[in-house]
Amino acid sequence: MSEMNRDVYIVDGARTPFLKARAKPNDFSASDLAVSAGRELLLRQPFSPKEFGEVIIGCVMPSAMEANIARVISLRLGCGNDVPAWTVQRNCASGLQALDCAVKDISIGRHDLVLAGGTEAMSRAPLLFNSKMVNWLAGLNSAKTFPDKLKQIIKFRPGFLSPVIALLQGLTDHTVNLNMGETAENIIYRFGLTREAADIFSLESHKRVIAAEDKKYLTEIKPIYSSQGHYFTSDDGVRRDTTLEKLAALKPLFDKKFGTVTAGNSSQVTDGAALLILASKDAVKKYQLPVLARIVATEWAGVDPAEMGLGPVHAVSALLKRMNLKSDDIDFWEINEAFAGQVLACLAAWQDENYCREFLKLNHAFGRIDQKKLNVDGGAVAIGHPVGASGARIVLRLVHILKRERAKKGVATLCIGGGQGGAMLIENVSEVIS
Repeated sequence: MSEMNRDVYIVDGARTPFLKARAKPNDFSASDLAVSAGRELLLRQPFSPKEFGEVIIGCVMPSAMEANIARVISLRLGCGNDVPAWTVQRNCASGLQALDCAVKDISIGRHDLVLAGGTEAMSRAPLLFNSKMVNWLAGLNSAKTFPDKLKQIIKFRPGFLSPVIALLQGLTDHTVNLNMGETAENIIYRFGLTREAADIFSLESHKRVIAAEDKKYLTEIKPIYSSQGHYFTSDDGVRRDTTLEKLAALKPLFDKKFGTVTAGNSSQVTDGAALLILASKDAVKKYQLPVLARIVATEWAGVDPAEMGLGPVHAVSALLKRMNLKSDDIDFWEINEAFAGQVLACLAAWQDENYCREFLKLNHAFGRIDQKKLNVDGGAVAIGHPVGASGARIVLRLVHILKRERAKKGVATLCIGGGQGGAMLIENVSEVIS
């Protein structure tokens, strides 16, 4: 749908702390994370979880025991057997896609209340058998007699046990045979960006998250408790002791000789969940719900997979053109920090008249985005990028920023593995709906 029939409002939201993946799987599955985010969120509502029209969750790599993870989450949250639930997957923007799907169903009158968001336990990404091991096991299973089984057993080789690392495969675009870091290097090179600029941006991301934590801005984060006796109250990947010197000492990961992308200026591999409640005006009136913001419009765009980090450039440009807005009309921006250099490349592309003419079909440069209005509470370089959840996370943070700053309009946008971009326009709604 190019236009909405009914307004759609964000009335509440919550997320877990984002937990950095370390040497072993973290305590929580993807559904555990979403349930933790949703439990307190739903308990404070004036309506029963059974009043939702549907539950939509973005997730890229649910476990084998979480098929259609949205349904697992919905049932665990007490939404009941009658509430349908479905899972969406658009790589890094899966959480944003879940919100967009919810908006469509509310806007056409299918539902009045939808629980939507995303979750990911990247630390639990599976290790898979390679094709040689799969074929050997198939042969062993099909052998009917003991001699046949023995013949198959002696064919085994230790190399069959070499695993396929699902996380690495998921972070690689096999159509262009590049991992996400290499695609970031491509666009950093295209616009002549420096390693120092990326490190400065990364340091600022940490500083801004730390400032937001110290000022108690991150009220959407709810503590989580594990069965192992651990608890977490804040994002644990933030480095309060990082310095530009420490960042500069790190070696490039993908282009060892000339590259700029390091572990310090990339988003962290992370676990986390973020959920939002979306409602129609009828539901807001019926349950006397607070209104945080209105979702105005969403746009999706495709780009060269080898330059996937430029997805936001195309999605945002198309979104603002459709809504007859200019970059100066946007008060605050959230661009997911897949890589520091990737965000800087987007900013450079919007100011590059040749790029805007050739690829965006504009008669002039899109314009400059003031970094004082961009990711003002920090971003994924500091707190991580659980791919299924990040789209929902940046929308929820943007909503709170607009309220806090008494600003009107904001845009949340992400680059998407595979060569896409997604962008959502949010409007602060201050009037009382009655």
